Amino acid sequence: MSGVKRKRNVLNVKQKLEILQKLDNGESASTDAEDLLNEGNTISHSAALLSVETLLDYTGQRGFDYGEITAVRKIRVDIRQEVNKTVEGKTH
Repeated sequence: MSGVKRKRNVLNVKQKLEILQKLDNGESASTDAEDLLNEGNTISHSAALLSVETLLDYTGQRGFDYGEITAVRKIRVDIRQEVNKTVEGKTH
């Protein structure tokens, strides 16, 4: 499979900012992010975790409140649970 390029579907800056604005307004944004990422292609768990970690760094640097950061941490936990399900499914 060397030489085969896979298209990575990640949120662009505008999409990330829209999600942050929803979080800032107390709205849930996890399904919005999932819908955006699943348009056409799926995103790998590692890419999703990287995006969430980046978002956590951003929210920490910008002084977002605890509730917003907690919402992003919940997304991270959800992704890790999906990774664990995938790994468990491959080992059985």
